[in-house]
Amino acid sequence: MDTAAAALPAFVALLLLSPWPLLGSAQGQFSAGGCTFDDGPGACDYHQDLYDDFEWVHVSAQEPHYLPPEMPQGSYMIVDSSDHDPGEKARLQLPTMKENDTHCIDFSYLLYSQKGLNPGTLNILVRVNKGPLANPIWNVTGFTGRDWLRAELAVSTFWPNEYQVIFEAEVSGGRSGYIAIDDIQVLSYPCDKSPHFLRLGDVEVNAGQNATFQCIATGRDAVHNKLWLQRRNGEDIPVAQTKNINHRRFAASFRLQEVTKTDQDLYRCVTQSERGSGVSNFAQLIVREPPRPIAPPQLLGVGPTYLLIQLNANSIIGDGPIILKEVEYRMTSGSWTETHAVNAPTYKLWHLDPDTEYEIRVLLTRPGEGGTGLPGPPLITRTKCAEPMRTPKTLKIAEIQARRIAVDWESLGYNITRCHTFNVTICYHYFRGHNESKADCLDMDPKAPHHVVNHLPPYTNVSLKMILTNPEGRKESEETIIQTDEDVPGPVPVNSLQGTSFENKIFLNWKEPLDPNGVITQYEVSYGSIRSFDPAVPVAGPPQTVSNLWNSTHHVFMHLHPGTTYQFFIRASTVKGFGPATAINVTTNISAPTLPDYEGVDASLNETATTITVLLRPAQAKGAPISAYQIVVEELHPHRTRREAGAMECYQIPVTYQNAMSGGAPYYFAAELPPGNLPEPAPFTVGDNRTYQGFWNPPLAPRKGYNIYFQAMSSVEKETKTQCVRIATKAAATEEPEVIPDPAKQTDRVVKIAGISAGILVFILLLLVVILIVKKSKLAKKRKDAMGNTRQEMTHMVNAMDRSYADQSTMHAEDPLSITFMDQHNFSPRLPNDPLVPTAVLVPITGRKNVYHGDNNSFFAISYL
Repeated sequence: MDTAAAALPAFVALLLLSPWPLLGSAQGQFSAGGCTFDDGPGACDYHQDLYDDFEWVHVSAQEPHYLPPEMPQGSYMIVDSSDHDPGEKARLQLPTMKENDTHCIDFSYLLYSQKGLNPGTLNILVRVNKGPLANPIWNVTGFTGRDWLRAELAVSTFWPNEYQVIFEAEVSGGRSGYIAIDDIQVLSYPCDKSPHFLRLGDVEVNAGQNATFQCIATGRDAVHNKLWLQRRNGEDIPVAQTKNINHRRFAASFRLQEVTKTDQDLYRCVTQSERGSGVSNFAQLIVREPPRPIAPPQLLGVGPTYLLIQLNANSIIGDGPIILKEVEYRMTSGSWTETHAVNAPTYKLWHLDPDTEYEIRVLLTRPGEGGTGLPGPPLITRTKCAEPMRTPKTLKIAEIQARRIAVDWESLGYNITRCHTFNVTICYHYFRGHNESKADCLDMDPKAPHHVVNHLPPYTNVSLKMILTNPEGRKESEETIIQTDEDVPGPVPVNSLQGTSFENKIFLNWKEPLDPNGVITQYEVSYGSIRSFDPAVPVAGPPQTVSNLWNSTHHVFMHLHPGTTYQFFIRASTVKGFGPATAINVTTNISAPTLPDYEGVDASLNETATTITVLLRPAQAKGAPISAYQIVVEELHPHRTRREAGAMECYQIPVTYQNAMSGGAPYYFAAELPPGNLPEPAPFTVGDNRTYQGFWNPPLAPRKGYNIYFQAMSSVEKETKTQCVRIATKAAATEEPEVIPDPAKQTDRVVKIAGISAGILVFILLLLVVILIVKKSKLAKKRKDAMGNTRQEMTHMVNAMDRSYADQSTMHAEDPLSITFMDQHNFSPRLPNDPLVPTAVLVPITGRKNVYHGDNNSFFAISYL
């Protein structure tokens, strides 16, 4: 991009900050609404949209601009896509227009990019009567070249309606190039390149019918343009059919299938080509809802063969006017339907069957196809019949099972029922334990003198009676009491199953089934292991079964494996067999690992003043694998009772050496070893000054005694078991051992060596100064005096340094370092690669550079000028 193009953003920003006149008269030879942009858009009463993303920029022919040289000269409106993000839009609004005759809007446009990329999209929108913005009626996107192109808009919206044309520039993803418009004209004659639509009329249909809009347009070659029906909310409907009326006129049909109230809106026809677009006026789709009564008919009178009703058709859902009322009725048990036209508010249905149920509805019709609405709410009623003659005879029991009873009765004829339709009902009721009762009535087929009462509870007294009813009365038989047979029992309540776990046994409790369905004869429990924390436990063996008496509510299962989950299935039995089993999973507790017997065995292999080496032997897991081994060090305190190894409690809470010192704990964990580190007996040195799994194993204090404990831990889920044993005891030393050099004395030695080295260097320096003085004795006295002063200052410095070293030596001699790990926890005598060498504190010498050298036994310092 050249310099002019690069400066365009600054120019655009300047133009945006410059105010436009909001009101003004149109310029040039065009009619109202047109604009050449010579004096800016404000002079033509054009406005920027207040709710878009950015603004169109005015380029004036009278002012310099920084567009690329190949861009057109003159005054016009432009958008630079490179200054904005993809998807952002700028809208320029033309003044609102009310036209009384055919007119045409003509304008120039271009979309240009120096690299031929897509600068964006130019959309033309038409807002009618200040309504919402619909989809564009015309658009162009992509690179169109550096020359102006012309397009036309044939807007067929006339007074008293008004419309507003909006030019919208939308930035593309490429963000490169320019979108420009110029020379907008409102011509008082038809467009030459875009068709004009004749007035589009409103369409009224009934809901559920198809609605058709027919658009007629005039113009050449318009039939080949893109056509669609545009809804005011932006939805586009494709054309269904086009037809040429003559060489200057064509018709397009648009069909909306099975419209509803939600489809009621304003619609207009749109046609588009590369040369422009035509848009019709908005027409309304009116969707009428066929009427439907709100209330059902009202029953005014009833007899054996007639029903008198009132239509209740004044309150409706839907649209009028009502041009037809009909009564639709049918037998509820039949399939036929009859419809009678009614011209009065009441109607009497004749020739009905006695004792028959009818469903009666009202139908309403409005004008137009599909104008008959849905039937209104039904009136369901029956014709009359007489009261039954007598009661049915006593029921005869045909079959008794656990959950059903079959009964027979006499055949019931018309001489008994005195009605063509009647109901025969068996009513039953029963009581069970837990305050449970039930009563119900079952309708039976009157023509079949045999009926089965199902879904009864087993082993229960059930009372039965038969009832004959019609709309005019009822007769009941005497009650018969029958006991149902036994059945297999229900499941043992799952919430009653409780298992108490131990290491080698499980105590299982249960309760009797809620539905014993007879007399319980026994309980059967089958169980087997399904998984175990201990991989050595077999879990694929066959299940075992235990039988218990009818009154048993618990059982103890012995000889189980620790840390193993067992699945129990318990079921009850009656004389009819076993019921369904209830399952529960119970896991035995894990056992503490078993450590080798150290009693009478000396596990100590070697002992020094600060360490003790012991022999660690692996433990045997019980119920869960070994999680970790731990070495615990307990200080022997003269005022503390000695722990018995056989009855001791293990150390459950891990305490580091540092926490033991700060918290005053009598023990600390010297090491934690993964079980894989001890597959077989192996030595371990307590006090080797190393760290194991975050636990520091510090050197032992020579003058203190310790108990050494070995722990094995198994941990699964939320259960942990620990076994421990004392494997060694280290007594306190009685003689002064050869221990690590005292850090204070070592520091004093280093300071002395540094002082002597410094004194020798100062002496050599003074000797060199004297030689220089002799050789240069002929220099001026001022220089000699200066040299004498220098010699005097250095003498004072040496004396001061000697006094400083003497003071430091005296200080360290009077305050020697005496620390044990039990008395002072802040001392950490560790160095990398050698745990037994303490860290010496070296005091730097003021005014000198220090070089430190160290090995495993000593440190020294060399000072030099």
